[in-house]
Amino acid sequence: MIVFSGFALLRPWWLLALPALGLFFYLTKPGGGALTGWARAADQPLLAAMAARGGVSGGKEVWQPAILALVLGILALSGPAVRIHDQHSLRNLDATLILMDLSSDVTDSARLRAAAAVASEVLDHAGARQTGLVLYAGDAYLASALSDDRSGIDPLLFALDGQTVPDPGVRPERALKLAQKLLGEAHILQGDIILISGGGGLNGDAARQLAASLHAGGHRLDTIFVPGGGVDRADDTLRAAALASIASAGGGLAGTIAAPDNVLEALSDQTAFNLENSAISGVGWQDFGRFLLAVAALPLLLGFRRAIS
Repeated sequence: MIVFSGFALLRPWWLLALPALGLFFYLTKPGGGALTGWARAADQPLLAAMAARGGVSGGKEVWQPAILALVLGILALSGPAVRIHDQHSLRNLDATLILMDLSSDVTDSARLRAAAAVASEVLDHAGARQTGLVLYAGDAYLASALSDDRSGIDPLLFALDGQTVPDPGVRPERALKLAQKLLGEAHILQGDIILISGGGGLNGDAARQLAASLHAGGHRLDTIFVPGGGVDRADDTLRAAALASIASAGGGLAGTIAAPDNVLEALSDQTAFNLENSAISGVGWQDFGRFLLAVAALPLLLGFRRAIS
């Protein structure tokens, strides 16, 4: 399925028949009209008499309606469709949920801007999926509910600061627990959770167990590490390793704000896979192919018309 905003082609592979049709027409079209072959096989007086009685016609009158009908038929089979806006029950299928660390680990201006920029890139790679935003520090809060409309998330990302979450500390397991609750309540079949974090609060097993539980429920957890602003590279290494362990338990990948491409590409590939191969990808779209197929039959009716003498 190929989607262009509110329009889609449900069976786009049928469009491959158009160049094949053009090649077939080029190879088989008579060079001098419909009578070219008959002029060599029949007597000229006989052909002249048949033409005078309206028994034969020129080439264009024969092939043009047929070609038009075939082109319209191929377009009909490709499944032109528009989205059904009142199918709310079909919206809760796939989602991308961003969990953003707003503890003191990441809230100095430079790192927070970098983390917000990466979160914005995640939104850009989420495709047609629902998106939502959870913020956490000492506790976790829903900042933007899961929705098809992500226009309000980007401005929110770049307005965040160290005072947005009032609870001191860093409790990523609370953000994961809230994510699990949100995905369950929304009946999400497959969710991508992107944890953007400085790697704090991962000393125990709670976060790892929640990541494994999310993965067992059909979701995946990717992590993006926000390194510290100091010179303690050993601490950054330990925190990055802890985040990578969480990602592994969640069936996902680990990246950093300097190199998030592996996570972003996996998110894009996952979206394309769900849309193209899901058995329910065409549900929620009104297919107009059947009506266009009826229109395609109209040019063929021209072949049955009779001249009035």
